Formats: sequence, C-alpha cells, structure tokens
Amino acid sequence: MTLTQWFVFFVIVQIVHFAGTWKLYEAAGRKRWEALVPIYNAIVLMKIINRPTWWTILLFVPVINLIMFPVVWVETLRSFGKNTTLDTVLGIATLGLYIYYLNYTQELNYISDRSLIPTNKTADTISSLLFAIVVATIVHTYVMQPYTIPTSSLEKSLLVGDFLFVSKFHYGARTPMTAVALPMVHDTIPLLHKKSYLSWPQLPYFRFPGLQKIERNDIVVFNWPVDTVYKFFDTSKRKADKPIDKKSNYVKRCQGIAGDTLQIKDGIVYINGKQLVLPQRAKPQYSYTVTTNGSGFDPNYLLSELQITDGIYQTAQNTFLFSALTEETAERLKNNPGVTSIIRNISKEGEPAVFPQINNNWNKDNYGPIYIPQEGKTIALNSENLPLYKRIITEYEGNDLKINGNEIRINGKVATNYTFKQNYYWMMGDNRHNSEDSRYWGYVPQNHIVGKPVFIWMSLDSNGKGLNKVRWERLFTTVGGEGQPYSYFKFFLMALAAYFGITFFMNKKKENS
Repeated sequence: MTLTQWFVFFVIVQIVHFAGTWKLYEAAGRKRWEALVPIYNAIVLMKIINRPTWWTILLFVPVINLIMFPVVWVETLRSFGKNTTLDTVLGIATLGLYIYYLNYTQELNYISDRSLIPTNKTADTISSLLFAIVVATIVHTYVMQPYTIPTSSLEKSLLVGDFLFVSKFHYGARTPMTAVALPMVHDTIPLLHKKSYLSWPQLPYFRFPGLQKIERNDIVVFNWPVDTVYKFFDTSKRKADKPIDKKSNYVKRCQGIAGDTLQIKDGIVYINGKQLVLPQRAKPQYSYTVTTNGSGFDPNYLLSELQITDGIYQTAQNTFLFSALTEETAERLKNNPGVTSIIRNISKEGEPAVFPQINNNWNKDNYGPIYIPQEGKTIALNSENLPLYKRIITEYEGNDLKINGNEIRINGKVATNYTFKQNYYWMMGDNRHNSEDSRYWGYVPQNHIVGKPVFIWMSLDSNGKGLNKVRWERLFTTVGGEGQPYSYFKFFLMALAAYFGITFFMNKKKENS
C-alpha cells in the first residue's frame, strides 16, 4: 500500500471508530467530538477504560497492535458492564463491531471505578500471558532476535548449530512491513507448517536511526532478496512471492558497501582496486585437490591434527578433493608424509549461474568488476549494463521497465541513466566454494537488512554425543571483535550462582526476622 492508500485507510478507521463509540464517550462524560480526533480519541479511550495513556503507543506499533486491539475491545465492553464470557467472545469474534450493538441498542451504564484486578485465575493467567507476549514481541522486533546458523557458508567464524542473538538496533531497527502476522515467528507457523502472515496490507519501509553503519567485513543478517525456497543456485524464474520482511533470513559477511567497486581475482576480493584485508577471525576457505603417494596418507591425521571431519571426496586413485580448507590448514596438510601435492582449485571458465546470469565469462573465483549502487548516485544506463541493475529498477525500487531493442523505458519515459533510491551491499560467505551468496543473486538492498549478530549463547555439534554435543568453548562468545573468540560462560555461571546465593540469603534473613 502507498502512503496515500494508508492515509485513506487511517481516515476510514477513524470514521468507523467514531460511528461505533460516540455514545460511549458521552456516557463516560466526554465530548462526542473526542471520539473522532485521530490519536487523541485513543488517549481519551485509555482514560475511559482506566488504562495507562502509554497503551496508545502500542495501538500504532505493527504486529503489537494486533494483540492490543482485542484487549481494548474487551476492556471497553467491561467498562460498560459487559463482563460475561459471551460478551468477550462476541467482542473479539466480531472484530470489535459488537461495540456498535452496545453503542446503539443498550442502556449505557459506565463504570468509572471498576476493578482492574482479574476476577479469577484464568483471567489473571491470560492477562499475564498477553503482557509477556507484548514485551517479548517488542524485544524481538526492535532490540534482539534469536537466530540459528543453518549452513556452513561462514564456517570457522560461525558454525552450523550456533545459536545467536542478532541486534536490531546496531544498524537501526526496521519496523515490520507486514501488518498482519503472528508475533515472534517468521514466515511459518511452527508444527503446523502454514504461512504465518497475510501478504496484504503492507506498511511502508521505515528504519530507526542505528548506532552504526554497515562496514566492510561485518557479519550481517538480512532477508534473502531472491527467495526462491525451491533450490539453491536455481536460475529459473520460479520464486516465492513473499513480503520483504518475511523472506528467508540469511547471514553472510559484507564484502562491499554502497559506492564500492568490487572484483574477485583468483578467489581474492578487491575493493576499489585494493585487496580487501579480512579481520583475524575471518577464515576464508577454498577447495583443494590433494594427491597422495597411496601409502603414507593417514586419515586419523585429518581428524586429530587438522580437525577435518567432512568435505573430503576421493576423485581418483590417490587423489582427494577437500571442499573447504583454510590456507593455514592447507599448509599444515602439506606436512603429512603421504601428501605429494596440494593445489587450490581456481575456476577459470565462465559460470552461467553467477549473477547477472549472462555469458560474460565470470565465475565464483574470477568475477567483476562490478559497481555496488549507492543511494542518490546516478549511472549511465545501456543495454550492456542493464542486466546488472534490472532487478533493482523493477523489484527493489518498484519501477516499470520496458525494453525495445536498445531503447530503455522506465515508467514510460526513455531512460539513458538511472538514480538509485537506496543503498546496496555485497554479501559473501567465508566458505568461498560452498556459499550461495551475492555472486549468484546480486545485491542486497538496504531495506532487506535485519541486524547484526553480536553474541553466541549456545552451540551444538550434530556429530557430538552426550556432553560433547555442546561446543562449550563457544558458549557466550562475541561474534565480532579482534583476536580469537573468548567465552564468557564462566562469568555467567558465577553471576548466576551469586544471584541464587544472595536470593537464598535474603529469603532466610526475611524468615528469621
């Protein structure tokens, strides 16, 4: 929906509210016109139902308001003596329109001093549960979101089985664009495997100011721009038509920011002509072909010394493919007496699957140069570079694009240049030969950014058994920062023990007093 459509919708809601409540306002000692003035009418209503004024804010917070509206409907009914279970059910089942019946057909008996304490344990439990859901949804949406690492594209930095907390406020919390959705779930209802949202209506994109901007080498969580959900590396036209904030969550390392020119040479990333220096914690991996003498190659060496447990494939007699080795591990592998040669595999031939899926001889190891669009910047547009920006013009920035030979028309007008409306980023995995990233589907728009991973609170190894299933050294470690990751788990345990110790001491002291 456009801003104009939302304004019309907002006005209609105010009229509907006024038509169904003006008599209630008068019965509560307020003026009729107070039911009509936007926002002010909600503030007055909070006074009528004896609820805090700050509840008004929650009525305008997407997703949270879906919880608050039924609460306000029920509270309004109870303020006028409608306390039965049937009244509650009718108030919610009719989406509040039961209040119309009360407004026009019933004698209005306003209870100004009604008790706000739940009358039974069930009501108290429901009230507490709703409050907990509201608080948790606010935290989940605007402060911190839990996230699980599902793939090995950032192996060594983030492992499959890592459980993260993703900060929403570092880059600025994004308000939900999907107005009708279940709280604290993404695109699917757990267990039921059904869609958790309605695609309509959609709110305009808005992001609060952040603490920092996205920088090169930041690990970033974002909505996958070309969410096909069918199959990785699928270059067909099939896609799942999801709203932006309901597209699948991905986590990659930002290799290029808006305004950069990026190129990959033999697997090494160059930004604006200079090699990109990775942080110490980043461990890029590549595939290697290893040839052995057939007798001295000890598989136990791989596990005990190099800690390589998978990604090893025998391609011929005495020849193995290692799908993900760091340069450091590759150097150590040379020390094995059974290894006669080790060669990093570098793609040389064109790879049609890479973005923008045209025959330009680019591949995952030799790619570009490519410009990463910056908000407000204008580029010359022609038939040669149009494939790079076609999706931006149509999908991400909502223009109508038509091509007739070499003539390009945007929104009906002949276009020889284009000015970008938002910033874009280039995201890649550290596991260079096993990562579905920007090399295959292009730019990540600013409005797709979710947040910044900041903390690993749990890490589970699917190959581990018993207590060894937990990667204890990764618990309570930070994602960013210099040097090697450091676990703060022992400090957490000390703080937890201190809390319970103090609580026990205070309770004993209270009992003895």
